[in-house]
Amino acid sequence: MGQFLKYKADRLPILCVLLVFVFDLSVFVYSPWWGAVAWLLAGILPKSFIAAFNHHHQHLATFGQPILNRLLEIVYGFQTGVTSQAWFLHHVIGHHRHYLDQEHDESRWARADGSKMEPVEYSLSVAVTGYPRAFRAGTEFRHHQRLFVIMLLVQLTLLAGLFWWNWFNALFVFLLPMAISLYITAWHTYYHHAGLAVDDDMHASYNIIHPCYNRFTGNLGYHTAHHLRGGLHWSKLPDFHAEIAEQIPPHLYRRPCIPFRWIGKREVIAGSGTR
Repeated sequence: MGQFLKYKADRLPILCVLLVFVFDLSVFVYSPWWGAVAWLLAGILPKSFIAAFNHHHQHLATFGQPILNRLLEIVYGFQTGVTSQAWFLHHVIGHHRHYLDQEHDESRWARADGSKMEPVEYSLSVAVTGYPRAFRAGTEFRHHQRLFVIMLLVQLTLLAGLFWWNWFNALFVFLLPMAISLYITAWHTYYHHAGLAVDDDMHASYNIIHPCYNRFTGNLGYHTAHHLRGGLHWSKLPDFHAEIAEQIPPHLYRRPCIPFRWIGKREVIAGSGTR
């Protein structure tokens, strides 16, 4: 696999993604109803981590061969609810271009009156509107829009086949985790940006400098660095963050979400500082 990957750092994440998918298929084919329900509950946490790497993949494709990227995106789609090109259209050319403008941001956290949404309200809003907004964003990028539609139809066809084979296991192993993971993905964006109504990239993102959180999310906590260089591979974000850390105000460093805030007694919040 290594010869096909653009970056060696992707070896372990992709191996984990494929192992989880093999387990998905095994549970779907062989497990009784209670096993499918148990895997729904047990699999949500690892799939929320996988969602971060789906995000990274849409910024910078994992493989050098398009066919391998499309196959990987089918796997990601079943695990995270975000299908091929959906992240690219909604997030990369949508949110990353507009996140300083709450009127146009595809992941906007502000209500029409400018007030900040609550986390559940925001997450449901982004999850429900995500696909229509992705399609609209594609009007400027027709090639990606067509690919988005084609791959979405492929994904839905495969999902329909799984429901035809075993509707109960398909519901609990695939469809419900897809919906829940999509909600969790939206919630993470809220956690990184909500309430920061500014016009300066250096002040528009919260950062989470917690080793365990960043290990499992592909350094997603270095969020200012990520927005400044969206195409930079996730493995290189800590080094870039170190270059700009002094320009990020202290109030833009925050604690990680559960369960990471329970891990360790102290948390690194900025470069070399702790609290």
